[in-house]
Amino acid sequence: MNPETPMYDIAIIGGGINGCGIARDAAGNGQSVLLAEQDDLASGTSSWSTKLIHGGLRYLEHYEFRLVREALIERETLWAIAPHIIHPARFVLPHHRALRPAWLLRLGLFLYDHLGGRKTLPGTRVLDLRHDLAGQPLKADYVRGFEYSDCTVDDSRLVVLNARDAAARGADIRVRTRVASAIRMKDGWKLGLKDKKSGATSTVTARVVVNASGPWIDHVLNGVLGKKDAHNIRLVKGSHIVVPKLFGHDRSYIFQNADGRIVFAIPYHHDFTLVGTTDVDYDGDPEAAHISDDEIAYLCSTLNGYFRTPVSPADIVWSFAGVRPLVDDKADKAQETTRDYVIREERGKDGNQALLVNILGGKLTTYRRLSEDVTESACKALGKPWRSWTGDAALPGGGFPLTGLPDLQEKLVSAFPWVGHDNAHRLVATYGTEALRMLDGAGKPADMGKHFGAGLHEREVQYLVENEWAQTAADILWRRTKLGLRLSKQQTGALEKWLEQRERR
Repeated sequence: MNPETPMYDIAIIGGGINGCGIARDAAGNGQSVLLAEQDDLASGTSSWSTKLIHGGLRYLEHYEFRLVREALIERETLWAIAPHIIHPARFVLPHHRALRPAWLLRLGLFLYDHLGGRKTLPGTRVLDLRHDLAGQPLKADYVRGFEYSDCTVDDSRLVVLNARDAAARGADIRVRTRVASAIRMKDGWKLGLKDKKSGATSTVTARVVVNASGPWIDHVLNGVLGKKDAHNIRLVKGSHIVVPKLFGHDRSYIFQNADGRIVFAIPYHHDFTLVGTTDVDYDGDPEAAHISDDEIAYLCSTLNGYFRTPVSPADIVWSFAGVRPLVDDKADKAQETTRDYVIREERGKDGNQALLVNILGGKLTTYRRLSEDVTESACKALGKPWRSWTGDAALPGGGFPLTGLPDLQEKLVSAFPWVGHDNAHRLVATYGTEALRMLDGAGKPADMGKHFGAGLHEREVQYLVENEWAQTAADILWRRTKLGLRLSKQQTGALEKWLEQRERR
């Protein structure tokens, strides 16, 4: 290979949760890493989830005990390394005649409590919905329920924090950079890269290539790697709606419909409720996925089957849809398709033995284990040692006790009284301990620069641009934060103008 061409041990295609998790693991194991993402980090499937770190209670119905156990173990591991963006939550399952018998649900929840070695999260309990606060928003038909634990997560921030830690350990993270070609050589790969903004092209080499492109995996195999008619995954669209807050307490609901599909109703950013998901087979460009009228009607109908106060499409303040790249296991229904992952290694012929690793399927909760499996295989191919370390090292902004978020908020308010409790909560729940660094030296609001609205100031935007690869208003308002729910069109326009002017400077 040309000695003047940059060479990496591992090149990763895709900046979603799997790609960024692998970059972190590999960089921490001393490998030189390039990650190329064609758009923004977490701009695909990884930011369109139901925002859960969970075992997947419904997967027990399909006897996926190994997957559920692995996910349940990861649940508390991930909470420990990122307690600012992962939070424990209680989920209420109202019981009705169309569900499994109560004794069977109790058995399933017993397994859910004990299968993964739960240590900190509280266990299941039975609810009398006629007297419990969780029963007040529900129709009078629901008199009995179950309550169990899982965790919620800011999914896109989980991706970005993995990328940040990978970069801090030496990984080269390139956003809006498309891998245009990949040619297998005798001792590695030659990759052609294209910067989507400038159009500039460059060439790098790598000893191992990891295809972590999610729903684009077959497109990458066919278009970039020169395969023919690759078909490895089943595309399943999941859609969500966000509506004004439907109930006053902090617990979530899990509703099971007669068709076997699950819909969650989750408190979301204080003033809203997140509702989803759907499972619909999808055929088309993943980037073009959007929620359909039928899906909106389905989600509203589900809510109206449980809640006293009706919800209509007119109540929706935001909706989103994403495509999950699931392993094509030939299941009859989309919701029955496994959420497990498969790692496929390929080597060339005729002496060109450079390794290609393709990642199929997977779920947000098990990304770290998947990353370990991929990195261990890559290190073996490179003839280098591998160690498991990511479950013990805090992600940026973490590193404080599981119950320490309120203390961190009070510390922020004490140091910067002008911030106020509401915005302090937002800042620590977004940046953790990094919020103190971001505000360092700001003695008054004017020191934060221009105010765009909802507590978002120029200094925070600058931080996101300089530290988290943010380039556009959408990057900032919908992936690094969720302030898009609160800013007006005029305020969003002002942010866009500021970013354009900054780029020209």
